[in-house]
Amino acid sequence: MKGRVLVVAGSDSGGGAGMQADIKTVTALGGYAATALTALTAQNTEGVAGIHDVPAEFVAQQMRVVLSDIGADCVKTGMLHRADIIDAVCDVLEAEAEGVPVVVDPVMVAKGGASLITEAAMARLKERMIPLATVLTPNAPEAEALSGLRLRHAEDAAEVVGALAALGPKVVLVKGGHMEGNEVTDMVFEGGEEVARFESERLDTTSTHGTGCTMASAIATGIAQGLAIVDAVARAHRYVHEAIRGAPGFGRGHGPLDHGHTVRPFE
Repeated sequence: MKGRVLVVAGSDSGGGAGMQADIKTVTALGGYAATALTALTAQNTEGVAGIHDVPAEFVAQQMRVVLSDIGADCVKTGMLHRADIIDAVCDVLEAEAEGVPVVVDPVMVAKGGASLITEAAMARLKERMIPLATVLTPNAPEAEALSGLRLRHAEDAAEVVGALAALGPKVVLVKGGHMEGNEVTDMVFEGGEEVARFESERLDTTSTHGTGCTMASAIATGIAQGLAIVDAVARAHRYVHEAIRGAPGFGRGHGPLDHGHTVRPFE
């Protein structure tokens, strides 16, 4: 099965993160990407210069027309920067995508430091969006913001995930890219208990723009193709690591990955 992924996220004009990274990732892993844009951003490797909002009702319309015709085997959410957009997305998921797995990447801050979510949206994310998540994929700063707890080392993860699990996601993936240490450790928790971890060497590079978007979309593609969640995370971990390793070195800031790196769809 090819695997249909409906991506609900913002656009990155620089092509390294957001919807552009999502589409490239899903395609590289053999899936089919459909989209619902939540915002247009003017950005490059050095940061976000501007954000142009998409009306919440149009975000919902994009989702509905895709779901009613093409359908989806998994939904992946990224930049949901306003409370009304989160409400609109959740309304559609609850009414028209019952039973479809949802991967929630709680995008909060761009690599260059720009905030990509309002305070009201953060509250709604916790109240409505995260409880619908099949997989929640925070990095360390996002996990800290959602839990109110400190996360600097892998040993801190269990307490943090306990707080995140209380919000209602089925599975929590804590990404290790922002944590300290010579290795990057991604940890999978179900019901608050660790069920798997994946480690790789930490690469000395600034080409890390869009890693979170890429990881979440890679996981969503695996789930859409019928992989178990842990297997989808394992493949996504390998894909992101190699995409960082092969990064083209574009831009003066945090550069994009090599999304064209190929991993066999069911490897």
